[in-house]
Amino acid sequence: MAAKKTTIDQGLIKDLANLLNETDLSEIEVEQDDFRVRLTRQSSAAPIHVQAPVAQPVSAPAAPSAPAPVEATAVAAKGNVPSPMVGTAYLAPAPGADPFVKIGDSVKEGETVIIVEAMKTMNQIASPKSGKVTAILVEDGQPVEFGEQLLMIE
Repeated sequence: MAAKKTTIDQGLIKDLANLLNETDLSEIEVEQDDFRVRLTRQSSAAPIHVQAPVAQPVSAPAAPSAPAPVEATAVAAKGNVPSPMVGTAYLAPAPGADPFVKIGDSVKEGETVIIVEAMKTMNQIASPKSGKVTAILVEDGQPVEFGEQLLMIE
C-alpha cells in the first residue's frame, strides 16, 4: 500500500494565524477528516514569576498524652471556678464514666475538676484551691463562655 501524501494548505494556515491575531486567542485547532492543524501563539509579554510564601517549619505534635490542666484564672473570692475559654463543658473524662467531682467532694489544688473542649482539644480545668465542692453550675455537654462560672469550691 502506498502512503497518502497530504499537501498542506498554506492559505489555511495564514488564515488561521490572522484569526489568532484578530481574536487575540492564544491557540486554535482545526480538524477535518484525517487532517489536523493546531496553531499556538507565544505571548510577547515577559513571564511573570511569583514567589510562593515559604512554609515555616512545623514542629511535630507531641504524643497524645494527658493534656496539662488549665489553671482557672480570675477566681472569685468565694471560690468560683470560671471557664478560661469558650467551649463545651464535660463533667466526666469520657461518656458514661464517673464525673471528676460531685457536690460534697473534697478536692486538692491542681486536681482536675472539669474539662472544657475547645477546637477539638480537651482542656482539663484544675481546681484553683483545696476545698469542698459546694455547687456544680453547668451540666455535662453544656456550651460555656469565657469567664462563666463552672463550679464552686469552699
